Amino acid sequence: METASFTKLLETIFYIIVFYYVFKFFAKLFLPVVVKKVVQKAEQNFHQQYQQQQQYYNQQQKQNQDEIINNSNKSTKPRETKKVGEYVDYEEID
Repeated sequence: METASFTKLLETIFYIIVFYYVFKFFAKLFLPVVVKKVVQKAEQNFHQQYQQQQQYYNQQQKQNQDEIINNSNKSTKPRETKKVGEYVDYEEID
């Protein structure tokens, strides 16, 4: 069994510092590329969703226009509204 020594402690601290700076160096190199790819993928997803929404909206408008044309041909008399009663405004008396 090994015992802890001052040289092993310094060696461990040295490896931690080296690992930190190597990681920092590679992050500066590759992180912008990774972020750019993620942003492009998100942009493609948003664009695809927008196109699907536009197609759905256009289909709904076309169906609504067809319904309006069909409904306007069938109805020749305007509807009459029924009057159920009068409106009475009540005031509170103290």
